[in-house]
Amino acid sequence: MSRVAVVGGGVAGAGVATALDGEREVVVFEREGEPGGRTATRRRAGHVYDVGANYHKGGSELLDSLDEGDLIDVEEPVWTFEGDGEIKPGDDRDDHKWTFEDGITILPRRLLERASATVRTGTEVTGLERTGEGEWDVLAGGGRTGPYDAVVLTPPGPASASILEHTSVDSGTDFDPAALAADLESFAYRSIDSFALAYSFPLDRPYYAAVNTDRAHAVGWLAREGEKRGHVPDGRSLLIVQMAPDWSVEHRETPDGRAAELAAGHAAALLDDDRLADPKWAERVSWRHALPDDEGIDANAGEAAGLYVASDATHGEGRIHASLEGGLEIGDRL
Repeated sequence: MSRVAVVGGGVAGAGVATALDGEREVVVFEREGEPGGRTATRRRAGHVYDVGANYHKGGSELLDSLDEGDLIDVEEPVWTFEGDGEIKPGDDRDDHKWTFEDGITILPRRLLERASATVRTGTEVTGLERTGEGEWDVLAGGGRTGPYDAVVLTPPGPASASILEHTSVDSGTDFDPAALAADLESFAYRSIDSFALAYSFPLDRPYYAAVNTDRAHAVGWLAREGEKRGHVPDGRSLLIVQMAPDWSVEHRETPDGRAAELAAGHAAALLDDDRLADPKWAERVSWRHALPDDEGIDANAGEAAGLYVASDATHGEGRIHASLEGGLEIGDRL
């Protein structure tokens, strides 16, 4: 059975492994200690909360097949607000909002487990080498592993570009990794600071979350994590507050405690509740390459040489359903 190396253990990488299950041996390289990527679930003081992607939108037979009694469809709607901060009923966006009792990170992890992929965590890929035999070696963790018949890159554009800048190919192909690296490096992203703000009292609203629609508010997204079954202890509440890109860039050097204080103040004003300005505890996660801010690029240049790209730079959407579909599509082509 031929082997495929997948760089990145997020949703896209899990999609590739799922499509190739039983067809190819799949080895996934994940630089963090656990797979997940932007499906970043954290745990603290009895709380489970998603500080990256909040849910998978739309219906999916694939998600249903992963249900072990812990799949959640968040029923409360998403409302909207503009720069004036007035929250209004939404437009039925994301009618289905799927996650799991233990967080959205269960999605890629369960897919990888079911696909029987080998996952090498804590292993950063720094480069690639295509040999004279038309196979690939992966330079990772200070060593070399291979051979692989194909490689799939799933990280954001700049991270994939960094790998391609340290990639060499044999004379048997006209694929130029430097040209593809330049396209991926130039792909634009928006930065986002995400805050988890915990409170010792319940917070009722007629909506699960509110999203800013005109990019004219300091807050881009605010969600009540307690609407996800099993995520927040009874009698408490936890807000996920994702700040707007401009705010996030402006406060990149602001210390975490002060940044959380400012974010909580914006949340209190937006929800018209002064109690929210003083959370019991807070956590900040900064996403430098959070949301694509460009149209997807054509990244097919390396496929004849066995190099595939399933990054969000290829579809230009900052949603995990798009990443999953992109990974599945690459896997089908392989």
